[in-house]
Amino acid sequence: MWERFSYYGMTGILAIYLYFTVADGGLALPETTAFAIVGAYGGAVFLATILGSWVADRLLGSERILFWSAIVIMAGHIALALLPGFSGVAVGLVLVALGSGGLKATASAIVGSLYTEKDTRREAGFSIFYMGVNLGAFLGPLLTGLLQSRIGFHYGFGAAAVGMALGLAIYLTGRKNLPESARSVPNPAPRSSLWKLGGSIALVIVLITVFWTTGLMNEANLATWTAVVSALASVAYFTIILTHKKVDEVEKSRALAFIPFFIASVAFWALYQQVFGVLTGYSDTQMNRVVFGWEMPISWISLIPAIWVILLAPVASTLWMKLGDRQPPTPVKAGLALFFIGAAYLLFVPYSNAGAGGTPLLWVIFILMLFVIGELMISPIGLAVATRLAPKIFMSQMIALFYLSSGVGTALSGVFAKYYDAADQTPYWTSMGLGAMAVGAIVLAVSKPVVKLMRGVK
Repeated sequence: MWERFSYYGMTGILAIYLYFTVADGGLALPETTAFAIVGAYGGAVFLATILGSWVADRLLGSERILFWSAIVIMAGHIALALLPGFSGVAVGLVLVALGSGGLKATASAIVGSLYTEKDTRREAGFSIFYMGVNLGAFLGPLLTGLLQSRIGFHYGFGAAAVGMALGLAIYLTGRKNLPESARSVPNPAPRSSLWKLGGSIALVIVLITVFWTTGLMNEANLATWTAVVSALASVAYFTIILTHKKVDEVEKSRALAFIPFFIASVAFWALYQQVFGVLTGYSDTQMNRVVFGWEMPISWISLIPAIWVILLAPVASTLWMKLGDRQPPTPVKAGLALFFIGAAYLLFVPYSNAGAGGTPLLWVIFILMLFVIGELMISPIGLAVATRLAPKIFMSQMIALFYLSSGVGTALSGVFAKYYDAADQTPYWTSMGLGAMAVGAIVLAVSKPVVKLMRGVK
């Protein structure tokens, strides 16, 4: 919950911090560049799950990585709060991305360790976990948005650091009660190979430095770089899992079945994560945020999905529990999720020419409800199925792959944001909506053979 408070609290105000004028407390970047940086940062968080999960599976175990990652997140928010200008953004975003990446996959792996593979409560358990996560996603933007609008951006960033400190304090009270499997290292790496990890990290740092100083990588194309690197990392990881000698044929078949779900998840998050980019700008200019004479903070648009998750997650959890073995297979849920979010994007079209402040708040609330219905059919479900389909020696890393699908999608949300034109919105909403539905139709069409590949996992 507190990691999500940290992440959503900061990302809720990040875009406007980047494009607001200096007089308004911002850094005065072009709006499209700001949206691209937000997308790139979100993608980098999910890309960092690969490193965090590898260290968890091969070196330290999930529980230790989760603990130290929380400390790194807190340090990142302190940097954002105290360091001025672009230096604070650079240091802060790097630390928060690394820490969030380490915490994401390991937290889910620890939840997965509480259930056996055949335990039908797993989906319901992850839905409850997901509701707690989204409580943080609600409180984060709520408090940071208020602090930003009334005192200033850096107080909002600092609140996220305080939240993570509280999270660590609470975690320490129950840390000892976790099962031993949460602390184990499922596939220990030989000490002789550790130099490869250090060498790889050093090489990445050198390449980023060279690309940045030569101009090949810059603020405007950062989201594209992140999307490409995340996609290549995904291909590499699937290849490693499918060819590893310690992965048996059943596990390989299940991993192969995860690929269509991965693609569906990429498409879904490419649209959903625009809440922090295009839709934040939409909230700033086109949405009517006045409620009974009071103007809602711009960043509170990211509160709306969190509220819907808190309201609808118990309904989804109860539904899956009641349906049991009769519930739709995972690929069908993923396909339907894309139809919901595609339809949501098409509902922006009627107000495309409404002008400044012309879109009613209630209309946007309804649209974001469809976002969340789709989210509940793909995100907690994806976490649950990733823990079931994962080869035993790739448990945390399979979860990292699921999160990496979000990373590719989030980075793509920054890429797509460049094509948004506030003066001519209809082509953007239409192409995004119909594109999501087309991918959803393909996922539904291949659902039966995919279920066969899942070898008993539904």
